[in-house]
Amino acid sequence: MSSSGQHVGYVRVSTVEQNTARQLDGVQLNKIFTDKISGKSIDRPQLQLCLEYVREGDTLHVHSMDRLARNLEDLRRLVRELNAKGVRVQFHKENLIFTGEDSPMANLLLSMLGAVAEFERALILERQREGVAIAKAAGRYKGGKPKLNAAQVEQLKTRVAAGVPKAAVARELGISRETLYSYLAEPDKAAA
Repeated sequence: MSSSGQHVGYVRVSTVEQNTARQLDGVQLNKIFTDKISGKSIDRPQLQLCLEYVREGDTLHVHSMDRLARNLEDLRRLVRELNAKGVRVQFHKENLIFTGEDSPMANLLLSMLGAVAEFERALILERQREGVAIAKAAGRYKGGKPKLNAAQVEQLKTRVAAGVPKAAVARELGISRETLYSYLAEPDKAAA
């Protein structure tokens, strides 16, 4: 495969507040795509644009495997699809490059490191749940702050009832669709 193609970067951080600067710092790139969204989300618009953009001979640079994929299955599929297009995939943290002509050992490393990253994420979530349970039992857990005030919740319910698409209402209020659905599931306090 020729290295005469473009060097394209994909960067993902979980929240808008997080800094993308440390990912791919010092790597010379022709173009970069950045998502500021949780890795568990399947809606990663910049990743989709990146996948449509890269061509045969290009190299896709990613800071680490967990920045590209949601889980091991997703990681293997993305690398396989990119390699089938003739795109090299380089993970800088793991210091690995996949071309599609990889040895069985390289494919084993991809699976093992991807599985380790998935396992680490699961452990973090489990520890977080355990910490919340302990704090609740001790009476110290207050839960997250409400995203919307009562007037905004009323506006949300009125707009959805009027037929405004839920995704549009969520965007207007600056909340996720999951949060919107949780507010819709709450019984009306006025009716109680």
